[in-house]
Amino acid sequence: MTGLFDTAAGEAARPTRRPLTVSELNAWVGALLEEGVPQVKVEGEISNLRRYPSGHTYFTLKDADAQVAAVLFRGNALGLRFRPADGAHVVVRGRVGLYQARGAYQIVVEGMEPAGLGALQRALEALRERLRAEGLFEAARKRPLPRLPRCIGIVTSPRGAALKDILRVLERRFDGLRIIVAPARVQGEGAGREIAGALGDLDRVREVDVVIVTRGGGSIEDLWAFNEEIVARAIAASRVPVISAVGHEIDVTLADLVADLRAPTPSAAAEMVVLSRLELFDRLASLRARLASAARYLVAEARRRFERVRTDRALREASARLREAIFRADDLGARLRAAAAGRTRDGRHRLERLAGRLGALSPLAVLARGYAVCTDVTGTILREAGGVGAGAPVRVRLHRGRLFCEVKEVEDVAPPEGL
Repeated sequence: MTGLFDTAAGEAARPTRRPLTVSELNAWVGALLEEGVPQVKVEGEISNLRRYPSGHTYFTLKDADAQVAAVLFRGNALGLRFRPADGAHVVVRGRVGLYQARGAYQIVVEGMEPAGLGALQRALEALRERLRAEGLFEAARKRPLPRLPRCIGIVTSPRGAALKDILRVLERRFDGLRIIVAPARVQGEGAGREIAGALGDLDRVREVDVVIVTRGGGSIEDLWAFNEEIVARAIAASRVPVISAVGHEIDVTLADLVADLRAPTPSAAAEMVVLSRLELFDRLASLRARLASAARYLVAEARRRFERVRTDRALREASARLREAIFRADDLGARLRAAAAGRTRDGRHRLERLAGRLGALSPLAVLARGYAVCTDVTGTILREAGGVGAGAPVRVRLHRGRLFCEVKEVEDVAPPEGL
């Protein structure tokens, strides 16, 4: 390369008068681009996107009249909060360079966001401040969860993994609870209205003691429904406490800020909403130990008082009455211990009866007796044969697992008289 460029102080390298090779020309042009063009922001539509095993992404950025090549290296791709795709309208930030092997200039992308996200983010911040000023985020308005809810409402997509995670944890910790699922889309156009509507539906069910609003993780666009004002106000207006379990621990939405309790994941919400049977029995045992300790303290205190009186020379003549006081103290201690044991035993029996009644009322208990729940592909429960036609796909929920079936023949039988 010696003698290829004249390099004067303060000037870009210039080619000598002798003919240049193509590589030399491209190197010179590449240097001019890197020195002369500052970092730029460009808006356009992604097309011809290709991801390589190396982690680098190559695509074309275009508008109605022109296009330019772009590359997003692996390190910068890891920092994106969304997944670029063909047809996406984006704003990229980066440097202009020359791919010397092909003599084509390109944008080396260092950052990218959906076009318009900045405006959405500013609108979100304005809404956040407005709700904060109204006091919707204040800790004073947060309500405690019920210790042992009898009925739990869940707002989520019936086909999402979040619902499966919650049901699995609830069944493990305290099976037999009544669970009502209010289905709603959790992303996309109109999802916010569906979530708010599902919350309103559960609010009208008087048996519901607590509600979980949940979905799995995703990009900021996927979670956007939980930043809508209609969802935040529906949570604030709920008759019962609401747990928000949206996305992963790092994702924070307006729904999280307004809810009475925020759970980092759907499974964690299920852990928070109900104690396990073992935890309940441990609490009963702790209360029993505290009652016994209080009884022992009362007896010991009575004995200490007696000893002080018995050793007083002026009151020795009252020893007979003091001995009677000891007998009464011992009797009181025995009665206290018996009463504590009785109350603990009664409490355990009441808890077992309550758990039995909850188990008998559980839809899962009905399935365990050999019954099944049949739904169409939309999740609607089928109550009569006329609801489907031959060839229609149906889903059958059993005590353990599901069956995916096709209707071969429909026989519509009238229900027995009196039903």
